[in-house]
Amino acid sequence: MMFSKKKITTAYTVEKCTKCGMLRKRKFAEGDVLFTESSKCTSCDGMTNIEKIFGETIEQ
Repeated sequence: MMFSKKKITTAYTVEKCTKCGMLRKRKFAEGDVLFTESSKCTSCDGMTNIEKIFGETIEQ
């Protein structure tokens, strides 16, 4: 009997500050759209844009 590994994919969003360039990775939220303003930067108080949306797959 073969054992199949369970695959779980989690979606993430990467935000980049337009002022200081800091990158922040967070879990994807419904309504995230590429290249749109998302929130204030936590380090310099500038605005962040969504740079990338991707998924990571983990086998269990």
